[in-house]
Amino acid sequence: MDSGIGLLAAAAAVRHLRPDADLVLSSDPDGMPWGPRTPEDLTERALAVCEAAAAHRPDALIIACNTASVHALPAVRALLEPEIPVIGTVPAIKPAAAGGGPVAIWATPATTGSPYQRGLIRDFAAGVDVTEVPCPGLADAVQWADEDAIDRAVAAAAALTPRDVRAVVLGCTHYELVAERIRAAVRQPGAEPPVLHGSAGAVAAQALRRTGERAQAAAGGRGSLTVLLSGREETLPQAALTYAEGRELQAVSHAG
Repeated sequence: MDSGIGLLAAAAAVRHLRPDADLVLSSDPDGMPWGPRTPEDLTERALAVCEAAAAHRPDALIIACNTASVHALPAVRALLEPEIPVIGTVPAIKPAAAGGGPVAIWATPATTGSPYQRGLIRDFAAGVDVTEVPCPGLADAVQWADEDAIDRAVAAAAALTPRDVRAVVLGCTHYELVAERIRAAVRQPGAEPPVLHGSAGAVAAQALRRTGERAQAAAGGRGSLTVLLSGREETLPQAALTYAEGRELQAVSHAG
């Protein structure tokens, strides 16, 4: 689940690990953006999205949204666990800091500077030079595949990113869909591009561990794809198909 199409990255990662898995993608385009909402309102929206997914009796639920993980994870777990394991998304600050600094954390304005993110920096990046970079408008631009708005938001965030940064944490799942554009924007001439750290692969692997499943070869069966938009069963939105992850999910799920 996610507020929007940021869940594509985690869904594609699950598909890579288990091509036969049946996926339910539950998002809330009617309620976007979630960032400006109060924590109470956001939690209410997130619970509704999770309940829509839970009605399909999944083996696990990934909260593929950093903002929802910050504010709604305890409420979702209280509602669904232990029957349905719930996996939250944590910005990949720990692996980014392990490589030394400087590190930049790109996140929504609501997450940037939050006690949650500051706590992760304190716990996992002590002694490392960390810059928190707010990215206003980037998640919305990615959601609607607005190319010009994506370029403007990425350029604005890159301007706030130290030139000598060695790693960039993608602290919003939407950002993983435009990772290469971010990498190009922060790369300095003649220097190695910074390492980008997303969360999709880690949460997909954790979901399979929580269900006791193991990855299998791609020669296995093809899983189905169910798309829920604010509780309505529909198809992937057109904007999702502008990204490789969305095209891949649709193609694989409808293959043979």
